[in-house]
Amino acid sequence: MPEYLAPGVFIQEVDSGPRPIEGVGTSTAAFIGFAPYALRRDINRPVLITSWAQFVEAFGKPRRNERGDVLDAPKDPHLPGAYLSYSVRGFFDNGGSRCYVICVMAPEVGDRYSSVVEIASTSSDGDKLLSVKALRPDADIEVAIEPGRDGSFTLKVREVGEEEWAEEFTDLSLAPTGAPPAPDVAPVPPAEGEAAADKPAPKTPRPPARPKPGLNLNSKLVEVTIKERATPSLDPTPRPGVYAVDVFQAQSGEVIPKEYIEGAPERYTGFEGLQLTDDVTIVCAPDLMSRLAYPNRETTDERVMGFQKKMVEHCFRMGDRVAILDTPPKLRAQEVRNWRQQFASYPDAVGKFAALYYPWAVVDGPDGRPLAVPPSGHIAGVYARTDRVRGVHKAPANEGVLGILKIASDVTRGEQEVLNPLGVNCVRSFPGRGTLIWGARTLSNDPAWRYINVRRLFNYVERSIERGLQWVVFEPNDPGLWARVKRDVSAFLTGCWRDGMLFGRAPDQAFYVKCDEDLNPEDSIARGLLVVEIGLAPVKPAEFVVFRFKQWAGGGA
Repeated sequence: MPEYLAPGVFIQEVDSGPRPIEGVGTSTAAFIGFAPYALRRDINRPVLITSWAQFVEAFGKPRRNERGDVLDAPKDPHLPGAYLSYSVRGFFDNGGSRCYVICVMAPEVGDRYSSVVEIASTSSDGDKLLSVKALRPDADIEVAIEPGRDGSFTLKVREVGEEEWAEEFTDLSLAPTGAPPAPDVAPVPPAEGEAAADKPAPKTPRPPARPKPGLNLNSKLVEVTIKERATPSLDPTPRPGVYAVDVFQAQSGEVIPKEYIEGAPERYTGFEGLQLTDDVTIVCAPDLMSRLAYPNRETTDERVMGFQKKMVEHCFRMGDRVAILDTPPKLRAQEVRNWRQQFASYPDAVGKFAALYYPWAVVDGPDGRPLAVPPSGHIAGVYARTDRVRGVHKAPANEGVLGILKIASDVTRGEQEVLNPLGVNCVRSFPGRGTLIWGARTLSNDPAWRYINVRRLFNYVERSIERGLQWVVFEPNDPGLWARVKRDVSAFLTGCWRDGMLFGRAPDQAFYVKCDEDLNPEDSIARGLLVVEIGLAPVKPAEFVVFRFKQWAGGGA
């Protein structure tokens, strides 16, 4: 309590009422897979991407000519045999606006990247003059060449992302050492009648600048080597510009499960790096079925099952996200049924955090030919679009899938009648309506958690209340605090009910909030616990719409 010791007027700020609980975002996706290019700092770690153009810039491979020079052309974002790029593009095509991308690379599998950049001459022959190699395997390095006087140049070095150059080496030259020998001829005397001053004296060639021996720069970041040239360059000056020491991912080789799922747990790399991204709500791994992950198709089902279970278990542990799973490619409906029962079975408590979709989607490939890709990226974009337009409570079904040519195989009603009870959500084409998602189930057999929108609605409410009530921690645990907590939670849930997220004609039919002495006895308070019980009545989708018709004789006298 403040002390009042002298007469006067005093100002106090008091609690002005409920502390509003803001709803958290629900449409941030995470993708894990293979890309053609990545900086060292981005390998096996989540990178925030907010547009397709940003993905191309971060993970697209620079296009080069036959000499290896980087061309002023759009980067190539696609890696042959991988599906990550198509899934990310499908996410943005369908309304997604924010995602994290984890580019997986296994350092145990051979030489997976090169850490050298070669710098050409300013002459038209384009001879390579310098080779710059990074000395630190954990850093992304870039160098700058700036022209100086008399054919000299300056070399600057820094880590990518830093504003200041860490190292600078000036007055460097690649010109030949020393001056050429003087010509062994006598000067030509002036002609008769011609003054000596009228004819300029012959110029003696100026010796070029002497180079630093071997360009031993004593750098802590790079090693610079002078290239052996087949033909002498007209101008032995390196081309000015900023050059990144490229890190290219190999286009072949098997990535072991530890790298794909666990990475390095102590550094939270690989799939476990998603623990550091607390705004992720959707998880996709489109490259689980790629030939880069599984060169041997005979073991695909078992290994896909193992990885997908890791995905779902991750979502279960985090408690605030769901996994969108793909079926293996080229399966018929009956084969999908068998695969679901044999390889994609989960306990009800875990399966409610996952949804499975069939069949694959067909998109434009990089060579202009149709290419079948897993649908998870496009589905994640539909999730995001539905959240933005309708809300997280709306089932992401009966919604069009954009950015595809068609689905890989048509699904009939009879086939869906077999798959839908198993929790396999079908993507179907309807004449005049396009390609639609025609299912909204989780992989849980518990009727309370049958629908994916119910799971995601609870994720949204739970996460929002958790973040909005952080102020409660270490407050005096008394009936006054209980009343304030109940007030704030009730205000938030009333807003959810008004937005159509909860079922009921009035708020007291849609939810309840209990925080009293029954839940918080003295022994519980003594242990530092505050318990709040919340009940929700979520809206559920009208999955089966039944119109009953009967004959009527008609009315009227």
